[in-house]
Parts: sequence; structure tokens; C-alpha cells
Amino acid sequence: MRTTDAPALEARGLTRRYGGRTVVDDVSFQVVPGRVTGFLGPNGAGKSTTLRLLLGLERPDSGEALVFGRPYAELEAPLATVGALLEARSFHPGRSARNHLLALARSAGLPDARVEHVLAQVGLAEAADRRAGGFSLGMGQRLGIAAALLGDPRVVVLDEPVNGLDPEGILWVRTLARRLAAEGRTVLISSHLMNEMALTADHLLVIGRGRLLADCSTAEFIERHTDPEVYAATPAVARPALLEEAFLRLTSDSAQYTAA
Repeated sequence: MRTTDAPALEARGLTRRYGGRTVVDDVSFQVVPGRVTGFLGPNGAGKSTTLRLLLGLERPDSGEALVFGRPYAELEAPLATVGALLEARSFHPGRSARNHLLALARSAGLPDARVEHVLAQVGLAEAADRRAGGFSLGMGQRLGIAAALLGDPRVVVLDEPVNGLDPEGILWVRTLARRLAAEGRTVLISSHLMNEMALTADHLLVIGRGRLLADCSTAEFIERHTDPEVYAATPAVARPALLEEAFLRLTSDSAQYTAA
């Protein structure tokens, strides 16, 4: 796949309200191929709603969400264009992992061979015939990622993909994301794990109370939102560890829920 600066995902003035509450407030950004983009924000910031708007699962009150310049609903081959993990356990608990993926593949006209490929890719080949309802949280995450990769998509959107994974699984997701981006795909990951985002994301989008607070490279974000003296005194190899400090500084006024 060719890397290009043209946006794969684009939000243009997205606004979404529930009753009298504005959850996403005039948000605009672009996500381009060839890099991992991290999507960060406190609980209740509007991240999940924004992802649902991008994927056509909700309609904005104003603005538009585009995938390669078109609304998701107009894509000719959705699973081959965008693969998404929004809720890891969105499968029938009585089905096996293999049958869950087979149902998705056949509904989209994908070959059965893709099912075996992604089962092996996410490390579930040996558990493929077990009922998915008995899976641990981490195995459920892997099955959700397998479903996202089923169509060999150009764009991969993952919402909290490392929840429930052990250190080996977290490293696997990080390596997978970096590899997909190196292949020229577009990777957008929402996460609360700052250290992991510092190691994985090339670029960051930060949202707070429904508004976009930052849209820049990870390195620029860390430098811009940490104490200059601390930043200067920190060895370059350790600077990613400052991401949590930078994030908390920027979003301190945007957290919806805080302890007394």
C-alpha cells in the first residue's frame, strides 16, 4: 500500500448532542495513512461518540465524517476499507470464535480462508472452536481485533484494544499497530494507557468535554505540555514517560469525573 498525505478519515465540524448536552462540539481533524494516530481524552470526553460518528453508527447534528472522502454508508466494500473494534465482546456468546468470524466473512463476501488467517494472526487458532462466551476479557479483545482485520482493511480503528491483555498481548497489539502503519495503512487507536500511547502513536488527537484540544505529533505534544526545565533535563529516551504529565496538564479542566 502506498503512503499518502491525503486523509483516510476526516471529521469536519462534527457536533453531536443528546438532549441538551453537547457530547461532540465542532470537532475537525484528519487521520492520514502510514502512521499510528492516538486518540486520547478523559472519561466522558466524547471519544467513543466521535468514533461512532466516523463509522456511520450515529448521525451528527451538524458537520460530516468522511472515509477517503465519502461517508461510511457510501463505501462499496466497508470491511475491506475500514476494520473497527469498538466493543470487544460484540459477539454471540454461544458461537465459536471461528463461526463468529465465518458469519461476518460470508455476509461481506469474503473468502473463508480469511477467517483462518486472522485466527492465526491474533493467536486464537487453538481456541477457534471454543464458545466465545467462555473467553476471558483478553481473548475477547483478540477476537474483536480478528474481526477488525477480517477484510484486510486499509483503515483500522481500535477503541481500547489492550483492555484485559497481559504484557505479551499489549506488546503484540503495539507491534501489530506499528506494522499496519508501516504497510501504509491508517491506524487510529483510542486508549487510556499513556505509556503505551507514547510507545505506539506517532501523532495524537486529544479531546476534552467534546472539543478538540490538541492535534500534533506525539513528540511535539510532550514538549509543548510539560515543564520546560523537566523536559530539558530528561534524557531523550525517557521523554515518552512524560506523556501522562502532559496529558493531565492539558485535560485537567476537561475531566468530567474527579475525586474530591
